[in-house]
Amino acid sequence: MSLIQARAVEVHFPIKQGIIFDRTVGAVRAVDGVSFSVEKGQTYGLVGESGCGKSTLGRSLLRLIEPTAGTVEFDGVDLRTLAPEPMRKLRRRMQMVFQDPMASLNPRQTVESALLEPLRVHGMLPESGARSAVVRKLLNAVGLPATAAQRFPHEFSGGQRQRIGIARAIALRPDLIIADEPVSALDVSVQAQVINLLKELQADMVLTYIVIAHDLAVVRHISDTVGVMYLGALVEEAPSDELYQNPMHPYTLSLVSAVPIPDPEIELHRKRIFLTGDLPSPANPPQGCRFHTRCPFRQEARCDTERPVLHEVAPGHKVACHYAERIAAQEITLVSDPATVNAKPLRRFP
Repeated sequence: MSLIQARAVEVHFPIKQGIIFDRTVGAVRAVDGVSFSVEKGQTYGLVGESGCGKSTLGRSLLRLIEPTAGTVEFDGVDLRTLAPEPMRKLRRRMQMVFQDPMASLNPRQTVESALLEPLRVHGMLPESGARSAVVRKLLNAVGLPATAAQRFPHEFSGGQRQRIGIARAIALRPDLIIADEPVSALDVSVQAQVINLLKELQADMVLTYIVIAHDLAVVRHISDTVGVMYLGALVEEAPSDELYQNPMHPYTLSLVSAVPIPDPEIELHRKRIFLTGDLPSPANPPQGCRFHTRCPFRQEARCDTERPVLHEVAPGHKVACHYAERIAAQEITLVSDPATVNAKPLRRFP
């Protein structure tokens, strides 16, 4: 059963012009018709480059940003129809872990105060004598000592601050946690610790995650299903292992080809796909396939004029590409543009 389901979600930001009399002259289509669902206890990874709309989508699911169109159902309840008070009560079951742990914590609050804040907001604050025990339990759950309770955020490392952010998110024992780039600001060794912590908490508390990231390697280790976003829309969705072993959208192929392989021989000789050009403006997305301006498999006749629909090419594997099956079967090859394809082996150092 799906815990959260998004149907054709759109988030558009109007572009205003004028000093005295504002008038709308267009819109930034940050999220443009995204649909997916997450089963209870599962993890959905949302990946894509900066500016593709994944963080905006994550916030819109919790109504931190109001969707322009579409529906978001949480445990069978349409969130867009809820009045403020019912929404506030339901929000206790949905929490968020933010990208920058320092910016998401009040520098003037002790850790104890920060962890008790969500309980205070939702009227669940325990008696004064039991508060220390609650804080101690939360800190222990994320691997921090009880002595951390009386310290301030600036006294911790980045990884420790992120653990505090996670402890605050689980304080209300939610069903869903949306983690927006939870490890991108951390060292690689610390990233692994935080990812392992999230997996342990999920097993202990039966949590459902939506993990937003731009690093495919990070998402692979925690996600059951991965959705790839490009310019406000999903272009591919598949079970995690399937996506890595059999990517079918040209954009996903380029992302996977950039992930290092821990085998020197394979890494030395494999080809990489380099995308040319910049990400188009979401205020003026290209006609037809949104990826065609950078696609190394572009077929002008159809790609320039007809927008592909996300369709199922295998059980659980969906792709928004006119030629996904032909690309996977190598019936359509890479263009010969030397700026797009790197066919040279990596330099071997002595």
